[in-house]
Amino acid sequence: MHKLILALGITLVLAGPPVGANPDKSDEETLRHFKTVLWPQAYRTQDVKLLDRLLHDSFEMINGQGERSTKAKELDFIANNVWDPGAFEFRIERLQIYQDRFAVVDGTGVAEKYTYKSSNFFVKEEGVWRAIASHVSGRKPRDEGS
Repeated sequence: MHKLILALGITLVLAGPPVGANPDKSDEETLRHFKTVLWPQAYRTQDVKLLDRLLHDSFEMINGQGERSTKAKELDFIANNVWDPGAFEFRIERLQIYQDRFAVVDGTGVAEKYTYKSSNFFVKEEGVWRAIASHVSGRKPRDEGS
């Protein structure tokens, strides 16, 4: 029994903390990092495991054409499609946390050749933030110099 408990403890230590849980960062810092670094990183590097940890099981996305996608469809998409926007930045324009458990993060995605708007909704469960919904719209060619 002691060996089983020790093995479980070692496994948990090696696995590290869940994405979205960082006791050294505020919720706002964690959500900023989530949306501006981790989420684009998962898509750019086709990191299915990372995206799986970022998205809540109930996650749904509505794209610019009004089509709905589930978490399973998003994981399949990044496993089979390369996303290379060139230089990319997500500029947060709204970040609000409600009751220390729900959050809204929206802003503008700025790629080399296009921009788009995105609204994202998060839930915090057992100390971990996960995305539950995303809505992307307003994709348009990027003006030179912007």
